[in-house]
Amino acid sequence: MKKLLPLFAFVAFSPAYAATPEETAREVLAKSPIIDGHNDTPHQIAEVFDRDFSKFNLSALPADVLAKTHTDIRTARAGFLGGQFWSVYVDAALPKHEAVTRTIAQIDVVRQMIARYPDSFAYASTAAEVERAMKAGKIASMIGMEGGHSIGGSLEILRQSYALGARYMTITHSLTTDWADSATDAPKHDGLSPFGFDVLAEMNQLGMIADISHVSEATMHDVLDKTTAPVLFTHSNARAITPHPRNVPDSVLKRLPQNGGLVMVTFVPGFTSPERRQWEFARSAVAGRAKTEFSGNPVGERAAVDAWIAANPQPKATLAQVADHIDHIRKVAGIDHIGIGGDFGGVDELPVGLENVSTYPALFAELVRRGYSKSDLAKIAQGNALRVMRGVEKAAGK
Repeated sequence: MKKLLPLFAFVAFSPAYAATPEETAREVLAKSPIIDGHNDTPHQIAEVFDRDFSKFNLSALPADVLAKTHTDIRTARAGFLGGQFWSVYVDAALPKHEAVTRTIAQIDVVRQMIARYPDSFAYASTAAEVERAMKAGKIASMIGMEGGHSIGGSLEILRQSYALGARYMTITHSLTTDWADSATDAPKHDGLSPFGFDVLAEMNQLGMIADISHVSEATMHDVLDKTTAPVLFTHSNARAITPHPRNVPDSVLKRLPQNGGLVMVTFVPGFTSPERRQWEFARSAVAGRAKTEFSGNPVGERAAVDAWIAANPQPKATLAQVADHIDHIRKVAGIDHIGIGGDFGGVDELPVGLENVSTYPALFAELVRRGYSKSDLAKIAQGNALRVMRGVEKAAGK
């Protein structure tokens, strides 16, 4: 009597069997979990729970809180998250001393989070530590400061921020600082000021990654002109696809191969969808007219804007549009210069299909359908980010 093989044996070894895009994505991510460049869950912990860890369980958050963080341990595991730069964000308009104080408090939030969930998180400050954490089945947890205002104009505070664990700093946030121009504020320095170049040199020496999301195009070029280490855009998209000043122009994308840096593609709807960006332009114009027309009548002003929104529903960004940005960056800069920086926890809304961190595999399945190889997927998931970290460490002599 012949021994019968189980059904899965025929599925696994039959030449006619082809893995689905979803299966391929999960196979790759199981071996190469995602390193994400930007997640604002620590900010939400501060806002929603006043940094009080006794008020919640990050293992599985209630639906209303998950709608703000888009992240808990359960969804992170489902999404194959292997490493996360947790964003340390404070308002760019704060006075210098207060920005520094709050930044330190936010670093403490990340440290507490890691300490309270040791089975899930492991602090990592180097590429080697990231790899060890992932090998141990933990989510490697790094710290990124979102905005140069966090150092209060002080190289001493920059050095101490590194000592506290910060491994990247976004050169600006939404406002231009005393030493660097923001993408979304009036320029003052045509890029970096002389002190801005001093900050960049100190970051290179420390081994702190320069994040040039949020900065003006002139600042991007100044950083690329002078940095001795690879850079990151921790949460930006391609400006050629969606013409938002927060996105990366082709003139900068073309320079990434020489620098070795990468764009960690984000899921922010206004940076992702061209239709959404045009809608935002139109809404701003309507709001401006209403402010003039209903001067001194805020109720009438709000009613006019609400009526326009009701007649012109807000377009939704989609997962496919995120993939469009990845396609463009691959075309201009190459596959070695793409990563993922979802900005989960930092936005009110996300693209359809990318509602929380559990949905990363759906994006990678879309890339499989577009012809990306397993090697390509592994680079986007973590390989490129690890290469940047090693490059920054090497440039610092570490």
